Amino acid sequence: MTDKLRSEIRGHTALVTIDNPPANTWDADNLSALEELIASLNANREVYSLVMTGQGEKFFSAGADLNLFADGDKSNASEMAERFGRAFETLAQFRGVSVAAINGYAMGGGLECALACDVRIAEAQAQMALPEASVGLLPCGGGTQNLAWTVGEGWAKRMILMGERLDAETAARIGLIEEVVEQGTAVEKALALADQVGNQSPSSVAACKGLIQAARSGNMADAYRIERRSFVGLFDTADQAEGVNAFLEKRKPDWKNA
Repeated sequence: MTDKLRSEIRGHTALVTIDNPPANTWDADNLSALEELIASLNANREVYSLVMTGQGEKFFSAGADLNLFADGDKSNASEMAERFGRAFETLAQFRGVSVAAINGYAMGGGLECALACDVRIAEAQAQMALPEASVGLLPCGGGTQNLAWTVGEGWAKRMILMGERLDAETAARIGLIEEVVEQGTAVEKALALADQVGNQSPSSVAACKGLIQAARSGNMADAYRIERRSFVGLFDTADQAEGVNAFLEKRKPDWKNA
């Protein structure tokens, strides 16, 4: 692990903070740490959700430290592209629900990190962009794919090909984020949303998330069959019996994530 990425457990939620001043940039240390952290959270059956945010009041994350690419070393570029890809794919595949609390600028790899989360909340002053082409690069942490899937091809092209930067209101209007909140309140709102996950069966949430994400690469007929198989598969879990019986008995379920 590294001091550039901090985490704490609050109830059933992990609060993860990018802490690499001055702009909360990503580098080899905290990208590797993110992979390791998600693996540990996946193994912790008491963790149902995570909130990702940036330290301070100005930056969620400004993305990659461009000093990494100043010498034009192609082997280094290849290594860093792999690190970005693995880290954010691992985040996207977190078995629970992930919420990005965008507390400021989310640029380049910073926005790619937020796009790897399931839900995005942004403070009113936040700015979002994928400006890599303006420095002769391109988004390599899933940005070209995840942005287009989230906001559609037209807006993805405006942001990536034209370098357009969005404020929070525009981001909400096009579906890049789910909600705009007042400055200084994104983490609070994100934690409240993450806490709602505890009302759901963790087993059901994991299955549903996988099905929703599978739509990106599969076809509808296959997805329908997988959905039905996944429904039946939940009957092998303790949470299925607990959920149904708790409802019938008019009590709150006691989830075991098993």
